Amino acid sequence: MPGRRALVAGLATAPLAAQAQGWTPTRAVQCIIGFAPGGGADLIARAVIEAAQPLVPQPLVVVNRPGAGGTIAAQQVAGLPGDGHVLLMGGGSESTSIPAFRALPYDARSSFRAVIRLMRQQMFILARADGPWRDMREAMAAARARPQAVSHGSSGMGSIYHAVFAVLEKRAGVELLHVPFTGGAPGLQAVAAGQVDLMVASPEEFRGLTDAGLLRVLACCSAERAAAYPEVPTLRELGWDMALENMKGWVVPSGTPDAAVIYWHERFRAAMARPAWQAFLERAGEQDGYLDGPGFQAAMNGVLDAVTGAVKG
Repeated sequence: MPGRRALVAGLATAPLAAQAQGWTPTRAVQCIIGFAPGGGADLIARAVIEAAQPLVPQPLVVVNRPGAGGTIAAQQVAGLPGDGHVLLMGGGSESTSIPAFRALPYDARSSFRAVIRLMRQQMFILARADGPWRDMREAMAAARARPQAVSHGSSGMGSIYHAVFAVLEKRAGVELLHVPFTGGAPGLQAVAAGQVDLMVASPEEFRGLTDAGLLRVLACCSAERAAAYPEVPTLRELGWDMALENMKGWVVPSGTPDAAVIYWHERFRAAMARPAWQAFLERAGEQDGYLDGPGFQAAMNGVLDAVTGAVKG
């Protein structure tokens, strides 16, 4: 994995530029996660916090505020003072898809300052292994022939998994039947049981079911094929011009000063080189997704633009 090794080598020797900025936390820092303990966002946050804690003089305290696809936590953080003592795990549905489906009490583009992107999570479309379609083109042909005859699950209305199919419907000119679930796992189980036809998920969610021969991977939602699934074509390769990924990283309230944003960027950038974070990436089979704050914000805006265009266009 040369890319990751190069990142580690570079970060291991990089100075913490924020030391010269004159800002440091003076009390415990709330690291707010909009999902329940044990879920994907929670595991990512706890792993990088473990890696970053030795670099920070104050405790980094995990606070779970689950509900409404992460929007409850986002609303809370948007209303807090930007004093550098609160971080939100952002980049997912609360930032890139739900705002396209309904009005929210915060602005995903302006209520926060992006600090750093930690991870990009590739998403895949799956079907039951013994189902009627051998590939994604056959599934979309069936959907085109009979509107709403092909169903898809999601992890909830407006979630990033729902958004993938909303964009695909627009690009492929089909009409699917949406069946929302309370999370990705129940949706995958419904596909495996033959209750729903299609589902979007990340590898850590579906690997057990594909290894057991219950689900088939039909397409990759990223711009490029996944190294772990090189035989699986992207949606773009199949003729539908779209590429969406789930992301995770830290954002802060919009009023947070530059010095605090730089401080947190440098601490977590350095944490990404530490063994605890590297071991987590290896176990999860996830991709390092580093972007600086402006790059992270641009990536989130790009996904939100695509989803908004599909939903409201």
